[in-house]
Amino acid sequence: MQHLQLERKLGVWACLSIVAGSVIGTSIFMKPATMAGQMGSPLLLLLIWLVAGVISIFGGMINAEIGTMLPITGGQYAWFRLMYGEFFAFLYGWASMIVINTAAIGAICFIAAQYTGYFILFPHFSTFFENAVVIHLPLIGDFYPIQHAGLKGAAMILVVVLTAVNHRSISTGGNLQIILTVLKIAALLFLLSCIFFLGKGSVSNFSANGAQMKYSLWSILTGIIAATSGALAAYDGWNNLGFVAGEIKAPQKNIPRGMIGGLAICISLYLLTTMAYLYMLPIDEMKNSPLVATDALSKAVGNGAASIIALLVILSAAGAANGNILPCARITFAMAKNHLFFPWGGAIDAKYHTPYGALWLQCGIACLFIITGSFDMLADLFVFVSWLFYGFGAYGIIILRKKMPLADRPYQLQYYPWIPWIFIFFASFYFIITVYNDIHHYQMGVSKTINSALG
Repeated sequence: MQHLQLERKLGVWACLSIVAGSVIGTSIFMKPATMAGQMGSPLLLLLIWLVAGVISIFGGMINAEIGTMLPITGGQYAWFRLMYGEFFAFLYGWASMIVINTAAIGAICFIAAQYTGYFILFPHFSTFFENAVVIHLPLIGDFYPIQHAGLKGAAMILVVVLTAVNHRSISTGGNLQIILTVLKIAALLFLLSCIFFLGKGSVSNFSANGAQMKYSLWSILTGIIAATSGALAAYDGWNNLGFVAGEIKAPQKNIPRGMIGGLAICISLYLLTTMAYLYMLPIDEMKNSPLVATDALSKAVGNGAASIIALLVILSAAGAANGNILPCARITFAMAKNHLFFPWGGAIDAKYHTPYGALWLQCGIACLFIITGSFDMLADLFVFVSWLFYGFGAYGIIILRKKMPLADRPYQLQYYPWIPWIFIFFASFYFIITVYNDIHHYQMGVSKTINSALG
């Protein structure tokens, strides 16, 4: 079995779809309303989406240089070995397997199952019985594993099905990702078309500030900080392409195309979708709309909007889940090949040439997260830990420029070292704000867990 190798079968369209499909998940259907309440200004709200997108582009550009220089399976894990050594790389690989990627997959599939519940009534236990079974972790919080049992079961089925598809073939998984991403983008464009062409909104909503907006410098600054944190979370997933660098055809060309092109698609769709919401809903109405996509579309096309949005979210979540399952298991696979994990983690299927050991381990841990968690907890948990390592990855390009100055760099980052340092600042900012908010919300009783501490 030792002679088996992963094969380079992913082309530029698969690369674009992995980036766009991983990033565009469920946040765009919910986050804009929360961000509207934090900002109070439609122009500032759009600016936040643009700034967070540019920061993510910076991260993609950094990874594009490293990925074309080191086009090997494992992505950041493999790069961290050269940047910081075996121990730090192991910490990242372990964090990815036990928290970052598995919690992300669990969170996305949990949302897909929630919206499937709009069409299917899932079975569940009585409220008394659900609350009677509780797991308490000191200084972390309480978990209720049998709450929403039917919903959690549906989420786990989705994880298993997508894992089985990616076990069968990297090409099948890549093709499925292309199909889901194209359908997802087409569905979003359909949503935008319905609102802009059929809706009777107002362009004045783009410039009219909310009645409760506070104009003090401190109020504006704290609003920007909170909204930027949400936007960065919505853009998360852009680094997944690096995990399958060893399975990409012509990686020197396709990695930068996938990274930068995929993020450009995401920025455009996020801005246009937020503009569509604003076109139909003034900022004050938008901030009080927990189902902002449904409310905006309802104003444009009337009844039936809720079912359309539910289908859009399910489709979007399925694409995002597959966009995480396909590449992320490659980290565990790379760790096993480097003798930093159990050998079966590096097992390759003799027939399909896929890392089935790592894929099914990832599936099992994701299912455990689904049993014990909820979407909000899982999302906060994986995003927090992700951005901690994103900052180290950005500093790593500075290390590689010094350590390997003569290495071939088919794609070279422009405006070095300004872009890495700007990205490091934002990653540090995100880390500090998340810890502060999590502790504050726990103390105020808003949250039952300190998610960053759990991460």
